[in-house]
Amino acid sequence: MSKAIDVAGLRKSYGKVTALDGLDLNVASGEVHGFLGPNGAGKTTTIRILLGLLRSDGGSARLLGGDPWTEATTLHRRLAYVPGDVTVKARAYSKGNRQKVALIAALASDVELLMLDEPTAGLDPLMEAAFRACITEERGRGRTVLLSSHILSEVEALCDRVTIIRRGRAVESGTLADLRHLTRTSISAELAAPPEGLDRLPGIHGLVVEGLRVRCEVDTDKLDGLLRILTAAGVRSLVSQPPTLEELFLRHYTGEEPARGVAQDTAGARA
Repeated sequence: MSKAIDVAGLRKSYGKVTALDGLDLNVASGEVHGFLGPNGAGKTTTIRILLGLLRSDGGSARLLGGDPWTEATTLHRRLAYVPGDVTVKARAYSKGNRQKVALIAALASDVELLMLDEPTAGLDPLMEAAFRACITEERGRGRTVLLSSHILSEVEALCDRVTIIRRGRAVESGTLADLRHLTRTSISAELAAPPEGLDRLPGIHGLVVEGLRVRCEVDTDKLDGLLRILTAAGVRSLVSQPPTLEELFLRHYTGEEPARGVAQDTAGARA
């Protein structure tokens, strides 16, 4: 499959501040790719280099098969870009309305690649839902989308693959199925008999046994062992909740995983 974006070892510094420190980013043609990280991680710097607005200090960057620095004019005819804070001449427009105008223009354009940097900032929930529907349609048409976002549920709902960036480097990249093996699965079960040996099973976390009810989290590579013990006790009901993108994100930025069902705000974190 051809690559719409091919970045390898990309570097960029502003004086003593390193924005990109050997970033690798690959986006296949026709996919929706989530570019995830908090403010200061290097997402916008990467996008500005891909747009030919900044020159990198090292590494390589290819956009639609061309050099974004030397072929910017030609490449811009083949892409549409929406920043997180759109400036238009209609000063009376609210931030949300300015964002809607930019998104409508980008989606209506006949281009191969959409580069969206925090595109839903300022949109109300109704317009966010409309945006998600539009991106789903674009994926069906084979259009490539690079989606930089703080909204983890948005990325999880829309993206074929994600890249998580930290301190100017990619720390994880792949499909959500690829990445979820790195975190724990939540298990809640009601059994026919008390389970035996759960407290000695490796890879089990937060084990709670209340009579015939069991709740815990389990490392993915230990899931088989847990299920064997539960099955031996007789399973009456079982709920398995896979790890979310939010948990994977927090794993890299705080070293912790959030409590299930508890919303976490990562937008203000800085790398």
